[in-house]
Amino acid sequence: MLTADDKKIIAQLWEKVASHQEEFGNEALQRMFITYPQTKTYFPHFDLHPGSEQVRGHGKKVAAALGNAVKSLDNISQALSELSNLHAYNLRVDPANFKLLAQCFQVVLAVHLGKDYSPEMHAAFDKFLSAVAAVLAEKYR
Repeated sequence: MLTADDKKIIAQLWEKVASHQEEFGNEALQRMFITYPQTKTYFPHFDLHPGSEQVRGHGKKVAAALGNAVKSLDNISQALSELSNLHAYNLRVDPANFKLLAQCFQVVLAVHLGKDYSPEMHAAFDKFLSAVAAVLAEKYR
């Protein structure tokens, strides 16, 4: 699914993201909760207000999981297997939500990276996030 060029671009992009993981993860979650309020139902025990430590902490986990997947571009499925099990069997998250969060993460990258987020980078990262969403949803089948 990901070409050698895609993998190179994704790795380069993640170098820019790595030092902002908590911030970008938090913003992506906040954006998702505002844009797609139905996603809040999976976090009834969280304080979902902007600046919430719980959302910041979860955003950091989301970004760390993406970072783990970036390190394992040749085997994203294995890298995210435990996370896939957790979301499918324990949390029972609707897999459509993975795509919503991916879209929000793309917007956050575009806002923060501006011109450094080229169309080629956007396309490669979109393929990557689609692969991540597919892996997270594979246990639902």
